[in-house]
Amino acid sequence: MPLVTTTEMFKKAYDGGYAIGAFNVNNMEIVQGITEAAREVNAPLILQVSKGARAYANHTYLVKLVEAAVIECPNIPIALHLDHGPDFETCKSCIDGGFTSVMIDASSKPFAENIEITKKVVEYAHDHGVVVEAELGALAGIEDDVKVSAEESHYTKPEEVEEFVSKTGCDSLAIAIGTSHGAYKFTAAQCTRNEKGELVPPPLRFDILEEVSKRLPGFPIVLHGSSSVPQEYVKMINANGGKMPDAVGIPEEQLRQAARMAVCKINIDSDLRLAMTGTIRQFFNEHPDKFDPREYLKPARANIKELVKHKLINVLGCDGKA
Repeated sequence: MPLVTTTEMFKKAYDGGYAIGAFNVNNMEIVQGITEAAREVNAPLILQVSKGARAYANHTYLVKLVEAAVIECPNIPIALHLDHGPDFETCKSCIDGGFTSVMIDASSKPFAENIEITKKVVEYAHDHGVVVEAELGALAGIEDDVKVSAEESHYTKPEEVEEFVSKTGCDSLAIAIGTSHGAYKFTAAQCTRNEKGELVPPPLRFDILEEVSKRLPGFPIVLHGSSSVPQEYVKMINANGGKMPDAVGIPEEQLRQAARMAVCKINIDSDLRLAMTGTIRQFFNEHPDKFDPREYLKPARANIKELVKHKLINVLGCDGKA
């Protein structure tokens, strides 16, 4: 099966009350861990690449890694997506370079300018058989080159979504309902503490999601900044020389609720990096004499695979949907 767009994926997800996992990839081991998990549970998949990943690993290498995954996993649909494309030129480069989906993120611009930029990308993408994700609202946090302060962030305004989608022609819409980029999504002051003393983030604004879905019936909604920041890996990192105090993510049960509604794509990034980093830190503490990258990347890849399987089954609910 060749690379696909997200059109059919999202239609099935919307009707079926589940979401597609969109996982950021940077190297071979991450690609392998994600795709092996999806193959085992028969789940559709979005592999996405950020501007930072393209700068780190090179566009061509990343595309060829994903093409290799398609060969190794011929029975599951895989889309290759540009995450947070900052401008028309970046989106055009990815469209011309084999991507089947791109995101244009002009959410930092005024409403009218966001529409203008997004429409330009949509017209070019659709002429080349590629679909487009846009964003309305602004998530706080840091992810690669995306840096938005808490003061600059704002929720999506439901009263704007119909005009935006109608005028841009975008195929899916990322909205802001309280998720946040990175592993440090919330300050301690924004959270409460449970009986164990653990930080609990503020709940997602499902009222906004519900209102958006009423105004855009059947239209696929996307959640960015949706890593759950697994505490076992935070603890593993801290126990092996790391310093990650108060790293907290989005509760998985809230993401599952969103997937049952209009959310068809949930982005997961930091969780995989935490799993890889924690595993490698622990490996070196336990095996200080080792130096072969294959020896420490193999268990890191295995832990990414198990984490992704958990997400596909228990959070996204897309297992068996390929």
